[in-house]
Amino acid sequence: MTLKLFFYVAVLLLAIFGYRSYTSASTKFNVGDDAPSFTLNDAQGQTHYLSDYAGKYLVLYFYPKDDTPGCTKEACHFRDDMAQLEKLGAKVVGVSVDNSQSHANFTKKYHLPFPLLADTDGKVAESYNALTNFYIVKIAKRYTFLIDPTGKVAQIYTSIDTSNHSQKIIADLKNMQNKQ
Repeated sequence: MTLKLFFYVAVLLLAIFGYRSYTSASTKFNVGDDAPSFTLNDAQGQTHYLSDYAGKYLVLYFYPKDDTPGCTKEACHFRDDMAQLEKLGAKVVGVSVDNSQSHANFTKKYHLPFPLLADTDGKVAESYNALTNFYIVKIAKRYTFLIDPTGKVAQIYTSIDTSNHSQKIIADLKNMQNKQ
């Protein structure tokens, strides 16, 4: 009986702290701020740095899990809209806490033409306030950051519809470039 009660109390505490972390939707920075730097490996072990994308727009999207319905839909829309994004001078990079092997399988299965970066300790997601930390399990939130060619955050997306997210970014890129 005591073990069962301990288990329920532990689950309740985990749920409370996890929910508080999950519902915290504010970011640590605002549009116009410098984007937090990162150093992460892709599925092939190649290291990527934020500075690699200087001079281009970067669509840095965080997602919860490889090969799940919403994440697959989002990745495939980015894949299908890649030509439009590149025409607008943008690169796409996905980030989750999954490992490089999981990313390699996901990339191969869906023929993704952009890198997926392994943030296995969640530190980069945390620096973008895009991490749900249940203490035992860490999951990236579905957040996207559009970073301009100078490394500044141009747009922050925290409420995402995976069916039209890439098209929304394309529209925002066109608007930004028309204002220049």
